[in-house]
Amino acid sequence: MIRYAKGHGTENDFVILPDPDGALTLEPAWVAALCDRRAGLGADGVLRVVATAKMPGYEDDAAAAPWFMDYRNGDGSIAEMCGNGVRVFARYLVDQGLAESGSFGVATRGGIKTVHVPSGGGDITVDMGVPTWPQETARITWDGRQAESVHVDMGNPHAVVFVDDVSEAGELFHAPAWQPAAVYPNGVNVEFVAAVGPQHIAMRVYERGVGETRSCGTGACAAMIAAARRDAAAPGTAYTVDVPGGRLSIVEHEDGRVEMTGPAVLIADGELRADVGARG
Repeated sequence: MIRYAKGHGTENDFVILPDPDGALTLEPAWVAALCDRRAGLGADGVLRVVATAKMPGYEDDAAAAPWFMDYRNGDGSIAEMCGNGVRVFARYLVDQGLAESGSFGVATRGGIKTVHVPSGGGDITVDMGVPTWPQETARITWDGRQAESVHVDMGNPHAVVFVDDVSEAGELFHAPAWQPAAVYPNGVNVEFVAAVGPQHIAMRVYERGVGETRSCGTGACAAMIAAARRDAAAPGTAYTVDVPGGRLSIVEHEDGRVEMTGPAVLIADGELRADVGARG
């Protein structure tokens, strides 16, 4: 049996696997079976909780961030970062007594993220770092439509597409295509973003390796930054970002750092059979 917990941030949901010694081998097919919403527990992704000192290649981060968030997409592929996931991960650490409430670092493939978990509950704030703006742009094609993307990298790649209404994203049963293909060699998360009001946007997202999800934290940050640039907003201006699963508050500070604040909820824990995904 393998211990697990389940949680979500604005309905972007995750299976949490405590593995402090880094003993678990997460085969992509096993992760995909675990995340299957009919034959598994069901989730958008998996958060493996590993002591940073036991994570090959990241041992030097252990002093600043004792715990590493090993994030896997719902199809089993590895991703650099997950903004909603890191809030849920932080909530789990505090809930399990692995970290004290307040501010602390979490190691990820996208760098160390500083989180603030208030004592007594409440929304969690994550310092998402400074985004980069790759020069390349791409033409995104979906549901018989096309538009130029705004390329924002939050430690993972995002293509932001502005629309008049998020319903223009269509059904999003299939991944949008892009040209030239070389702009996103490892795939991309595509955000469809519409204005709601001053410093207020709505977003739908097709997540790389998952499909449409109810929320995407890094995607919401990318959408906010692209909107703030379009609006010529002053540094320090906070934006409200509505996603199908709830609402996030995001601000870009004068030094370029982006902070995201939103809920993180733990809903269950238990034991998982090691043969999950076996057929027959």
